[in-house]
Amino acid sequence: MSKPFDMELFLAGVLTGSHTTRKRHLRQAKIIQAEIARRWQRETPWMWQRKHMVWFLEKRLNQRSEATRYYYVLTARLLAQRLDKAWSFDL
Repeated sequence: MSKPFDMELFLAGVLTGSHTTRKRHLRQAKIIQAEIARRWQRETPWMWQRKHMVWFLEKRLNQRSEATRYYYVLTARLLAQRLDKAWSFDL
């Protein structure tokens, strides 16, 4: 049995800010990971493509408030930064 992916360790190098902000980014990153894993069976961010993130931001958050979507875009940008990808999310 393999170990579950540790999102906290993955984001450790790019997480900055207050304790509450770091916790929010971590919680949201885990939600993004779970949704992408459920939909595409891609368990780790290393397997993701930009389309997976766009799907989550557009389809899974379409009923959420603008503020919620904004905070998820910030988390998505952190994930892209950690993956060293030049992905942009203009939602």
